[in-house]
Amino acid sequence: MKTNVKIAAAVFAVAALGLAGCGGSSTSTASSAAPAASAAAEESTEATAEAGAEGDVAGIKACEVTDVGGVDDKGFNQKAYKGVTDAADQLGVEAAVLESQAETDYATNIQAFVDQQCAVIVTVGFLLGDATKAAANANPTIPFTIVDYAYADGDITANNVLGQVFNTDEAAFLAGYLAAGTTKTGTVGTFGGVNIPPVTIFMDGFYYGVQQYNADNGTKVKVLGWDPKTQKGLFTENFEKLDDGRTFAQNLVDEGADIVMPVAGPVGLGSAALASELGTDKLMIIGVDSDQYESDTANQGVYLTSVLKNMDVTTFNAIKAVADGTFEGGVTVGTLANGGVGLAPYHDMDSMVSQKLKDQIVALQAGIIDGSVSVKG
Repeated sequence: MKTNVKIAAAVFAVAALGLAGCGGSSTSTASSAAPAASAAAEESTEATAEAGAEGDVAGIKACEVTDVGGVDDKGFNQKAYKGVTDAADQLGVEAAVLESQAETDYATNIQAFVDQQCAVIVTVGFLLGDATKAAANANPTIPFTIVDYAYADGDITANNVLGQVFNTDEAAFLAGYLAAGTTKTGTVGTFGGVNIPPVTIFMDGFYYGVQQYNADNGTKVKVLGWDPKTQKGLFTENFEKLDDGRTFAQNLVDEGADIVMPVAGPVGLGSAALASELGTDKLMIIGVDSDQYESDTANQGVYLTSVLKNMDVTTFNAIKAVADGTFEGGVTVGTLANGGVGLAPYHDMDSMVSQKLKDQIVALQAGIIDGSVSVKG
């Protein structure tokens, strides 16, 4: 949608009416519904589009609806919200967030932000796909952006949604290769929160990265917890219970794994806590979404690396596009080539990674980027 004039203009016209906002705090609750834009305001599209192009963002509010797990989950909700707060800091927009406690909150929270006339609504997670689609089609002049979801042609009638998807299997492939080259037991493991594509794409890449290491180095490192051919494996069926992270990681350790990659949001923090107790000679963790060495400071010494999904950057860019009047619906894809995904530094584990393995991973990344290496097995 090049609704850069149509949508942005309507947004700025609404802002000009002095609608109530949520403020810039890290959390907010829904305020009473703001009045709809008047016909006169909607007619002022040309003037307001010019204001947007000049960078006038006064009164513009960027609003995030999280998935369960909360905005402080040290994972994808928090990483996306960093994009919102970065927009507040760098562009001067207002930042607001509503945290979903259950799937039944998705539509309610989105509607609350529609009622508040948010300039752009950010929804986080594959599971918000249906609720976001319904709200976007019911409110064609409001820009939406959704993390971890891409719609088929025709699903969004006004093309007012930007889907953010990430080739995290590319970075997870590097992590699997690293794990296979670092394990002392010859066994590594992974588990997920829920069996959905944004989770399993990490697990696919991890598995095939291990297989690539085996092929390159004549080893037989085994992967527990996931079979990409059958798409079956270990899942906690939630993204919030830290005790499940401990239990699943312990079970993998009991089966011989000394490196585990949890793909389960805050659940993975339970795995990291277990690794702190057992010691890194027994268990190391590969984080996901953000650099968990930096975010999980209580357990930072257990992280071999993290598979980065830089949704803060794509979220910031979507908000900036609304603010400057260039927002378009469609899909943006994060890759190794454009920096949308990546592998975090080895931090405290750097000395455990041989120079040969480091060089292999650098070469592997270059091969993925130029297409000479497939991450699909």
